[in-house]
Amino acid sequence: MDIFSQLGSVIVGLFQSSGLCHLGWQNYVMILISFVLMFLAIKKQYEPLLLLPIAFGMMIVNIFPEIMANPTTQLLTFEQVTAKGLDPASYPTSSQLMTSAQAVSAGFDPMTLEKVIMGESEFYKIVYYNVTENGGLFYYLYQGVHLGIFPPLIFLGIGAMTDFGPLIANPKSFILGAAAQIGIFITFIGAILLGFQTNEAGSIAIIGGADGPTAIFVTSKLSPELLGPIAVAAYSYMALVPIIQPPIMRLLTTKKERSIVMGQLRPVSKLEKVIFPIVVVVLVAILLPDAAPLVGMLMLGNLFKESGVVDRIAKTAQNELMNIVTIFLGVTVGATASGTLFLTPKTLGIIALGLIAFCLGTACGVVFGKIMCWATKGKINPLIGSAGVSAVPMAARISQKVGQEENPANFLLMHAMGPNVAGVIGSAVAAGVLISVLK
Repeated sequence: MDIFSQLGSVIVGLFQSSGLCHLGWQNYVMILISFVLMFLAIKKQYEPLLLLPIAFGMMIVNIFPEIMANPTTQLLTFEQVTAKGLDPASYPTSSQLMTSAQAVSAGFDPMTLEKVIMGESEFYKIVYYNVTENGGLFYYLYQGVHLGIFPPLIFLGIGAMTDFGPLIANPKSFILGAAAQIGIFITFIGAILLGFQTNEAGSIAIIGGADGPTAIFVTSKLSPELLGPIAVAAYSYMALVPIIQPPIMRLLTTKKERSIVMGQLRPVSKLEKVIFPIVVVVLVAILLPDAAPLVGMLMLGNLFKESGVVDRIAKTAQNELMNIVTIFLGVTVGATASGTLFLTPKTLGIIALGLIAFCLGTACGVVFGKIMCWATKGKINPLIGSAGVSAVPMAARISQKVGQEENPANFLLMHAMGPNVAGVIGSAVAAGVLISVLK
């Protein structure tokens, strides 16, 4: 009978320690959301490199919250330390002085304590051992996000994979890349009017650039407490570009405009490609030092690629390093989306404003594309303006896709890559402006 009693106690203990007894409705909602994101990543292939690790991190933290637990330090007595089977000599100590009555009240026998005479008073020295318990796995991986380490490394990889040739061949693309950042500043003003603090508004607005690393970098500087919802929103909207952008593009353009076939870009020399990243980083670092970490790493990666003399480093930056950092960043960003912290009115407001910022960025890019189409007498297809957000290369692919729906002979991809890579630089510059003004 004792065996069955013990077995029953074990089963009850397992049940009580399971998520069934500790998870709230918010956790189950977030788990369902993670399933939807996984579906979009696997079935629809919406930016799976980002969305899949984010969704998995979101799922696991809502099932097992301790995976993001902070490390803790307990003050234990000698008896408590030895009762745990630990070696007291392995831990630093701290001490506290108590009166005889305080020591007895705390459960200590003054006869076993060291007496300390201070003036005419007697005190007893209580020695405590500082026993540290490690945090969860994702807590330590998340420090790369929290400390702003991962975003510049991601930019290094992006630079090593990016061809700035279309932008160099058509410098007017800079205008479209800059225009798409207008949504950031419109949303910044709107967030302030809705009652957010200026630093919070800056972090929310940067979502409009559709650049996850930039959003993380800005938020880690301005509003670290909002890092979770900001990062999840930014990466989710990047992944959902194929759903969000096309309706806006069709709404703001005519069938005739979407059918415009653009002329072939001029060839770009190797010398131009080598000089470009050096000139850009020098100008940005001098004029806007706060943008230097992002733009500097972006251009360093590109210089690795275009110089042609460090192939091993360039391949490592665009493959192994990029993949490792993407895994760590994705799962830990997703792991910040705990239901109890995420499903709050403020967080949902941030998500909504982030979507507005992204839509405004896309719309501003298309509108300026229409202006350039008019100024060039129909030589520029306005659709490439939507690629001014820095979701590389997905936004450029969407420009190509929507254009080919109207004219199968239309090939806009290389033309759209100009505003797309300009948007990467533009979002980093916008981040530098926000940090410089608000920090």
